[in-house]
Amino acid sequence: MKLDAGCEMVLETKSEVAAVVMLMPQTGKAQTVLRSEIEVTPGAPHHDYQDAFGNICRRLVFPAGRSTLRATCMAEVQDEIDVNPQAGFTLAQDLPDDVLQYLLPSRFVESDLLVKKAHRVVKSGFFNKIEPGYQQAEAIRDWIFRKLKYKYGASGPTTSARDTAKKREGVCRDFTHLGIALCRALRIPARMVVGYLHTLDPMDLHAWFEAFVGGRWYTFDATQKVAKGNRIVIAYGRDAADVAQITEFGPMQTVSMKVWVTPAAGS
Repeated sequence: MKLDAGCEMVLETKSEVAAVVMLMPQTGKAQTVLRSEIEVTPGAPHHDYQDAFGNICRRLVFPAGRSTLRATCMAEVQDEIDVNPQAGFTLAQDLPDDVLQYLLPSRFVESDLLVKKAHRVVKSGFFNKIEPGYQQAEAIRDWIFRKLKYKYGASGPTTSARDTAKKREGVCRDFTHLGIALCRALRIPARMVVGYLHTLDPMDLHAWFEAFVGGRWYTFDATQKVAKGNRIVIAYGRDAADVAQITEFGPMQTVSMKVWVTPAAGS
């Protein structure tokens, strides 16, 4: 399916504020980006670069006052996510160099403190026998979906995976951090993904995780009983600190924000 997606934010600053915007998807294994644009009104000098995770970033300075940031894209995406319960566990010595970092604890993912929890989770599922690899990641996703409550306002910008494991409530960001932490605790590389999801209700930017098993990355979404396709990936990272839509280097207020994802004309 081809999707039109976008995000519009009204931002307010009292003085010039430097920022990095991460709202430009790129062509990858499950999507072909046909168009991607960012407009800032009033205009602001900018340049684009790729960060350490390969994400496209726009560096700019917002002027004092109100600015409107509008990011739009069109992409051809998969209708269904890839599923492979036979994808096995990969030993650390056999992992690609760029995947190793996703085994380590990070800012919001204290995987080293959740090892016992991870082993309990994969033993408590509905699965008769769980093989190392994909089946463990799926057992984690299933446990989070069943045991945690999706609740707006239950978490904040500093909530970590360990916090969520204790409170058992949160939003997609929190579910994702916990899924990543439990995978890494079992030595399965896992990373955070942010992007657009068609039919999400209420519509917003979304977060999920990927686990590296069987020699490649697979999608897992702990907010859904059965993970849907029709996703546009914007960015990858170790956790939310790496994939913020806007990283501002000064005081900035978000006045309003809207997100949309619709089938493109002719889809």
